[in-house]
Amino acid sequence: MDILKTKRLQNRKRRVRAKIFGTSECPRVSVFTSNKHMFVQIIDDTQGKTLVSVSDFGKDAKSLKGTKTEMSKEIGKLVAKKAIEKKVKKVVFDRGGKLYHGRVKAIAEGAREGGLDF
Repeated sequence: MDILKTKRLQNRKRRVRAKIFGTSECPRVSVFTSNKHMFVQIIDDTQGKTLVSVSDFGKDAKSLKGTKTEMSKEIGKLVAKKAIEKKVKKVVFDRGGKLYHGRVKAIAEGAREGGLDF
């Protein structure tokens, strides 16, 4: 990645994280997408603990098929299912400096369909 693009991404990420903070009542859903993979975590920032973690190549996601965007939606549903098992219903969404578009948007929509409240 170009140095200028990396710097812009870091600035957006800092700007987003300055406004978003996860508590035990309302944890933060953190999304990271690389060119090949997607990672989603539900984090309680007060304790510094990850409550739920899902990626597209974990043992839970082996049955995922389709395009990256379709897989993202399924990952969102999987995260919501795991979160509800841990009694987490309400969350805040951290897009990680990425634009709310494409795979990031699909993860959010899948999590909403799965039962999470943003």
